[in-house]
Amino acid sequence: MHSVQGGADYTRPGLRTIACYDHFRPCNDHIMSTTAAPVLPARTFRDVWLISAGHGLTHWYPATFYVLLPLIGKELGLSYTQIGFLMSAQHIAGAISNLPGGMIVDAIGKKGYLLAASLFWVGVPYALMSLSSSLWMLVVCLMLVGIGNNLWHPAAIPTLAYRYPHRKGLVLSFHGMGGNIGEALAPLAAGTLLAWFSWRTVVVINVVPGLIMATLILVMLGALTTARTQDDDHEVNARGTTKWNMRQYLRDLASLLRDRALMLICVSAGFRTMTQTGLLVFLPVYLAYEQGYSPIAVGVCMTVLQVAGLIAAPIAGHMSDKVGRQKVVLSSMLLTGATIIGMVFAGQSLAFIVFVALVGFFLYAMRPVMQAWAIENTPKRLAGTGVGLQFTILAIGASIAPAMFGIIADTWSVYAAFYFLAGTIIAANVLVLLVPQTPPARATAA
Repeated sequence: MHSVQGGADYTRPGLRTIACYDHFRPCNDHIMSTTAAPVLPARTFRDVWLISAGHGLTHWYPATFYVLLPLIGKELGLSYTQIGFLMSAQHIAGAISNLPGGMIVDAIGKKGYLLAASLFWVGVPYALMSLSSSLWMLVVCLMLVGIGNNLWHPAAIPTLAYRYPHRKGLVLSFHGMGGNIGEALAPLAAGTLLAWFSWRTVVVINVVPGLIMATLILVMLGALTTARTQDDDHEVNARGTTKWNMRQYLRDLASLLRDRALMLICVSAGFRTMTQTGLLVFLPVYLAYEQGYSPIAVGVCMTVLQVAGLIAAPIAGHMSDKVGRQKVVLSSMLLTGATIIGMVFAGQSLAFIVFVALVGFFLYAMRPVMQAWAIENTPKRLAGTGVGLQFTILAIGASIAPAMFGIIADTWSVYAAFYFLAGTIIAANVLVLLVPQTPPARATAA
């Protein structure tokens, strides 16, 4: 069967195949009328590019902050453990707010408005950091960021997945690429700005691109929603209904929590996020504190990490559409663990940069693949909640990693903490091996 964008219509004499949202129905022209199964117009990728660009800005902010973090740590006299606690607080707020964020998305449905609100909410607290003079003021700002950021993914990921049902891996890889581009450009921008401005001025300047993008999304995608049809109901684990109500919603949520495949994928992704968050928080600190890198040099290293991920995402997404999610995820996780260990052994040599690039390539290759995999195991009517559940588990992992890394680094050494990160990706790999194979019918329906 040809891979098509949701809504494309392919015909041959006497028999027509209609792509309706996420499944194909052959229908004889003499028997079934097109009014019973309306043909959706072919979709362009405009909304993919716009949503992906917005995603890039949600990652731009934290990527800038990671470069600023060594300077903030030195100014406030923070230890590894305190830096870890600071970032853990942000992800704890995310873990608490992710599931309610998914419920809001499913209940309201106006994805464009929610995407613009999320982008605005993420940016403003970073500007408020310019007024902070203590660890606790930073904690409050970062917790606000964690709450605002968790409206984005439950709105964006299901929208893209269900508007392009047979190209989930590819469109979600483009969405992931947007995040990688933001994370690649932000460190260079921050490192360059720090040559002329203080970190407090940089966080204020940093808000401007996000406000512009939030306005564009509001104007161009404000009324965007994911259409809900009668066909969606049979894909819900509990009894189908097109009317939203809390009791039924909680039953459906419970069915998600009982789904073994979905939970294994989410928990595995949580361990992978522990690896990613630990690297993003402490690699800049390690380079500044232990290796004596300048802000611009730190920015270059972090850009190398993200550019490698930018290259990997569409390759892995396309491959997973062809050969399956599990194979791509398993190979990427194994190679991520190996390259993290290689990075530690490389020290200050040129090989260190090579290993940073390899870590970025394999670590970010699996991110859109795991998101597509989770979507395939989630009923469409609960798409926002499913993504919210997934990112709740990711936020829990992200909240654990910085604190654990900081404690290990202060107690033993920063090198021991990097070995801890390698162990988290190995644990993720073991869980992926336990995921049951998705029945073909279910994978197609999702």
